[in-house]
Amino acid sequence: MIRSLVLAGAIAVIAGTAYAEEPIVGNWKTASGETAVIAACGGSFCVTLKTGKYTGRKIGTFAGTGGSYAGEITDPAADKIYSGSGKISGNSLKMQGCVMKILCKTQTWTRL
Repeated sequence: MIRSLVLAGAIAVIAGTAYAEEPIVGNWKTASGETAVIAACGGSFCVTLKTGKYTGRKIGTFAGTGGSYAGEITDPAADKIYSGSGKISGNSLKMQGCVMKILCKTQTWTRL
């Protein structure tokens, strides 16, 4: 019984460490100059604005690993939700939001 608990605890620590090391996690400067924080939430990553007019508002949810992510992103000014994707390259995060996967807009965010 104790051995099972120790093993389960070790697996949880290893899984949590691997999840925390995803390159998308952290603080990012958006294209409009605001700061967004991307953090693990449930089985995905949540994007929340830390500065600007919409401070505290969750504007996205992404899932993925290894630098490529997909999910939804919200334009807080228009209050519209788009299918989105994110790709990490060094200290840059290329965010893309699309309507019906044809009309897309891309922004590059910078790690803070």
